[in-house]
Amino acid sequence: MNNKYLSVSAITRYLKAKFDQDDNLRVVFLKGEISNIKYHTTGHIYFSIKDETSKINAIMFAGNAKKLLFKPVDGSKVLVTGRISIYEATGGYQIYVDEMLEDGIGNLYIAFEKLKQDLAKEGLFDQKYKKSIPKIPNRVGVVTASTGAAIKDILSTIKRRYPICEVILFPSLVQGENAKDDIVKNIKLAENYNLDVLIVGRGGGSIEDLWPFNEEIVARAIFDSTIPIISAVGHEIDFTIADYVADMRAPTPTGAAEMAVPNISDLINTINNLKIRLNEGINKKINYQKLYLDSIKNSYAIKNPLIMYENKKQKLDILIDNLNKTLLKKYDNAKHKFEILKNNYILNNPNLLYKDKLIKLDNLIEKLELINPLGVLKRGYSLTYIDNKVVSDIKEVKKGNNLLIKLHNGEINTTVIDVKEN
Repeated sequence: MNNKYLSVSAITRYLKAKFDQDDNLRVVFLKGEISNIKYHTTGHIYFSIKDETSKINAIMFAGNAKKLLFKPVDGSKVLVTGRISIYEATGGYQIYVDEMLEDGIGNLYIAFEKLKQDLAKEGLFDQKYKKSIPKIPNRVGVVTASTGAAIKDILSTIKRRYPICEVILFPSLVQGENAKDDIVKNIKLAENYNLDVLIVGRGGGSIEDLWPFNEEIVARAIFDSTIPIISAVGHEIDFTIADYVADMRAPTPTGAAEMAVPNISDLINTINNLKIRLNEGINKKINYQKLYLDSIKNSYAIKNPLIMYENKKQKLDILIDNLNKTLLKKYDNAKHKFEILKNNYILNNPNLLYKDKLIKLDNLIEKLELINPLGVLKRGYSLTYIDNKVVSDIKEVKKGNNLLIKLHNGEINTTVIDVKEN
């Protein structure tokens, strides 16, 4: 009897299978408004999509969520692509989202992110290219619409903070198809006005309204400008390509004016503080020098100048005495050495030195005579040559050789008839 009753799990699985097999539910395109969004620690995003009368639960897994080009929040108008199925644990149907774009402006965000990535790779956002904003400018330029809240806020802020600064307005289109070209024209025109800083921007609006400041030609004009540029586009939450390229980004046009000029009351306070410090420093220096002068005036030497002369004179006398002593000592030493040399035995008997050297010379001659080969010949020996080479072995002599025999008092030329070895 109970076999005809199904469990909740069974009917849920059956309905899930029906959903999963339905081709019309495998790829679904929905548009609506996000509510109850929750970012899980796993990276998954849980939310609902609703319109005026209905709502559907949705989940976007982390792998697909990483591909998003914007951050969905409650109230975001979106276009989603996904499949519809049943979550068995609750029995509720939901859409598993694969892709999500902002409704109506999704393509603009895609273009924004692509240009942002391309310009970043080129280095247009690098900090090393950022020019510093002058602390005390004389002339500020503004590229924005000639009417509207932005220029009013900028002018009123500069007048309030730093009224002595000159402001030059370059009226420009800031919305619509021709705005980008007009903005570029005015940025280049500003180069001719000797500006210290240039504010480029407009008031708030939709992404379509702000789009001229996301155009590549505007970004490159800002980057190429020799004038430091403050970007002031929209409200604090609005970011444009111009903000990334500019030398400084202001959250609002009013904020840009505050960054461009100092507060004159702060400058006056700073000048007054410096004046006080300068006066204190000068007075301190004067007092110190006065004390130093008084110490010199009251010194014993100044009051008794002859004392200094007497001391110097006494010191000179001591130096003269020391010099005389040194000269006398050197004279006595030289005289003593001279007496020693004068009484030297050799100097008094120079012939003895000569005889000694002569004896040494005779001894050297005798030694040379002993090793002189000619002296050996005098004792009856002879030297035999073949072709100017001394014969030292009988084996060097051959029959028929011409011999030169040197004696101590002559030479003999002869020819070898026969050779006999012992």
